[in-house]
Amino acid sequence: MAVWAALLSCAIRGSAQARPVERTFRESKATVEKALKELQPAMSGRLPVLEGFSLVGDHPLTRYQRAFYQCTTQVSATPAGTLVRVTAKITAWFADANPSRSGYELLNSNGRIESDVLDQLSDLLSATESNRATTSPVTIPASPQSQAGSGEPTLSAPMPRLPEAAGPTAYSMSKAAPVPLSAAGVSTDFSPTPKEASDIQTEAATLEEVLKNQSRPKNLVAIKKSGTPVVASPSLTGKTLFLADAHDEFEMLDFNADWVHVRISGLSRGWIWRTSLEMPEGISDVPTAAANSAPVIADLFQVSREETAPFPGDWEPLRGKNVKIISVQKIQENEKDSGATAKLEFAKSLLDQSYESLAKSRDLAGLVLIFDAVDGGMIAATLPTIQRWKAGSLSDAALWHQCYFDPPETFSLSSTAVGH
Repeated sequence: MAVWAALLSCAIRGSAQARPVERTFRESKATVEKALKELQPAMSGRLPVLEGFSLVGDHPLTRYQRAFYQCTTQVSATPAGTLVRVTAKITAWFADANPSRSGYELLNSNGRIESDVLDQLSDLLSATESNRATTSPVTIPASPQSQAGSGEPTLSAPMPRLPEAAGPTAYSMSKAAPVPLSAAGVSTDFSPTPKEASDIQTEAATLEEVLKNQSRPKNLVAIKKSGTPVVASPSLTGKTLFLADAHDEFEMLDFNADWVHVRISGLSRGWIWRTSLEMPEGISDVPTAAANSAPVIADLFQVSREETAPFPGDWEPLRGKNVKIISVQKIQENEKDSGATAKLEFAKSLLDQSYESLAKSRDLAGLVLIFDAVDGGMIAATLPTIQRWKAGSLSDAALWHQCYFDPPETFSLSSTAVGH
């Protein structure tokens, strides 16, 4: 899974050692391995809670978030049958009061996940055997005379098994209507009675409702790309709390046209650039205003001049270094839609267009965009930052948080909440 691959790329702390849970099955090794392939989707995934699945370690389980599990199996043939060993690894994000100490940790499984996998394997093997028994032909002699000396009919397959008692849907031989038998004493009618059919439908409806109530919360947002910053305030110059990984999920508390307010853990809060998130169903990742502005940004601004010169500022990464400077002007000075969002969109297009020439140059350390206007400003980015963004290792939000803005308030985005 992509999620598990992302977890493995993290520095997982802890010394938890997974202990396998094993069980022996009478089926052949080939049959068991085939059944395990069918169970692959159940071998890994997200845990809704850690309680009941993991042993308590150095920290309370309530301090962990985003728990995942991954099962591995070992299959070997033994004189008693086929031995299956299941090992489960559980990882979860530990949220420390000091963000620098937070990270994914490996936890001890209490054996429930492994036992559940073995139970599912047992059920699948039993269902396969039962299906084979009920569909295999039964050979019955043509006449009683041909049974001389044997006294019993010859069967070419195992006798079919009735379902085991397991709650209200189990078959009761004492209460069910008489089951017709063939001349060989084998049941020829396995249809449930009307009452049993009604019980099955009732339980199915109940299970469906339970699954519905356990479905994914509707106010979660997910990170699109690794390296996306979670910041302390809804501003491109806001302090970065930490960098989130792809598929990390957070509870959404509020959102506006540009930012989403999220719960990190407990009372800890943060802000994430909206276009860096997969929003809940029914809410667009890109607000309508931004989506509409993209096709027309070329009609809002134009490049007036390009030159190479020393960096015109005091930003340490580019101080005293040669950069490419692009001057930008508004096509219409009173254009109302040429605010911070439009400037950033146009800046992103220029970074994209200028990257190839920058990469070929040996003496340019970065790119500077100067908006010549009353409400103008300057954006600067180093060549390594643009390279990582072009390679896809930096999201748009991470790109902006590694750029220089002067003055910062010129590129501040609206924080007024929109309709929820």
